[in-house]
Amino acid sequence: MTVAAGAAATCGHYRIFGLSISSELALPELDEAGAEGPCDVAIRIGTAPRSGQFEEPQGLSLHSGGALLNIVGVARYWIRGGTEITIEPSPGASDRNLRLFLLGSAFAAILHQRGLLPLHANAVEIDGRAVAFMGHSGAGKSTLAAWFHDRGFKVLADDVCVIGAEHGRVVAHAGIPRLRLWKDALELTGRTHAEYEASFDDADKYNVPTQSRPTSESIELSHVYLLAKEDSGAAAITRLEGIAAVDALVANTYRGRYVAMMGETQRHLVQCLSLVQKVPVFRAERIWGVAEFRAQAQLLEEHARSMMRAN
Repeated sequence: MTVAAGAAATCGHYRIFGLSISSELALPELDEAGAEGPCDVAIRIGTAPRSGQFEEPQGLSLHSGGALLNIVGVARYWIRGGTEITIEPSPGASDRNLRLFLLGSAFAAILHQRGLLPLHANAVEIDGRAVAFMGHSGAGKSTLAAWFHDRGFKVLADDVCVIGAEHGRVVAHAGIPRLRLWKDALELTGRTHAEYEASFDDADKYNVPTQSRPTSESIELSHVYLLAKEDSGAAAITRLEGIAAVDALVANTYRGRYVAMMGETQRHLVQCLSLVQKVPVFRAERIWGVAEFRAQAQLLEEHARSMMRAN
């Protein structure tokens, strides 16, 4: 049964990105948590406001003191104050698709409303600290995270890595405990797609649960890599300094276009500048191709470990 067909307003309690969540929509992808104390974000099934006789455009728009995410054929998500999301499902929409956009674009709006920094990145725990790998869709982030995972490293976050501060330290918060891999990436890691649930309806992308959890839900961030394609035939890792490092963070902020829409451009720039002053950012240029993947992943691991020893 889908929520659109009718669901009881029973709340589940979860943790993600350092936040406590109560939700009337079951979220099996997330770690369950106790119900003690107030929640940071409440997710409800209800009715989202409309501006008039015309349907809002696809995507995010500002609306009624909050933000409205309209996904045609799936749902309308009304996002307010960094604390509430109301989901109005479309008739016949599957729970899987509702969760896909809730935990993706709708949660991105909540994170920006709360002044957090979500990077389009994954994070892996290496020697007790987090290392983030950011890049555009198709840059190989999840395939790389799967390689680390299969070698016994703990994956802290995949696709969205939320950066925050705790006790004067820069930290990466735990995200959804799964990898999302395209069919060809599954095969590269020795998996078969029949073993896994599709990430969304009619998709060739699959959810791969991670087998072990990080030592903490928030881990000190050691450094960040920008994954980039290199066509010259030579892989290289170079440090980005100053404005180049800030630009890399701005360009790889998850749903970064929401920042200007919400009037948060200055805050976001200050946030990125503060991060590069505390955490090194590197550009990792890689040769594209299956044959070179393992050697270059090992190079990244070795470089990450050398950074740990240096600091």
